[in-house]
This record gives sequence, C-alpha cells and structure tokens, in this order.
Amino acid sequence: MHDLVFDCHRPSSLARFWAGALDGYVIAPYDEAGIERLREMGIDDIEDDPSVLVEAPGVEPRLCFQLVPESKVVKNRVHLDLRCDDAQAETARLVALGARVLSTTGPSADWVVLADPEGNEFCLAT
Repeated sequence: MHDLVFDCHRPSSLARFWAGALDGYVIAPYDEAGIERLREMGIDDIEDDPSVLVEAPGVEPRLCFQLVPESKVVKNRVHLDLRCDDAQAETARLVALGARVLSTTGPSADWVVLADPEGNEFCLAT
C-alpha cells in the first residue's frame, strides 16, 4: 500500500491534525515543483492546496487529504486503529489536537472510539 486517502473539506487543517496525532508523521514539505503545481491551479497559498500529504520517512502508507465537495454522511467503512501505552493521556492529547471522544469500552476505558476534526472515526487501544 502506498497512500491512504481521506476525503475532506479542509485538507491542510486535517493533515495538521493527523501529522500531530501520528508519531513520526509530518506534512510533506513543498518543493518548487509542488508550489508551481499550485500556481498552475491558480492557488497562491499552500493552505489552499486541495491535496496534502502526511508522511513519515521510510514508512508507508502515506496519508493523503483531498478536497471533496460532499460531507461525510455515515460511519467510515475503513478506520485507523492506534495503539498507545496510556489511553487516558493519549485521549487527552488527541482531544487537545481537535479530536472528540465518541465512546469508551473495557473495564478501564482501554478502547476509545474518537472522531477527527471532520468526523472520521478512529480507535485508540492500549
């Protein structure tokens, strides 16, 4: 697998959320060719890029956030499961980045279902 693609309304914003949420991932830097691609589309600000990549050096998949006009309507058919050592601390960190908690399960809330800023569900487990 090369890329995991998220349809969204605000690619730059959602890319920042996931770059912060995933250890080692960053928004792919823009080189001159990338900036020229945007200019050819009439885009002067990289914040308005309709397709933003988040990557970690030497790791696949990359995450691609692409602009679409429609909103999310129902539960995701695919979602990410993240692992951590301390679900409570990691949940608090992700909420501070813009996630919201949808539900918790397990005797010590060791499985948490969250949504990213655009409502895409993902899970956190210890």
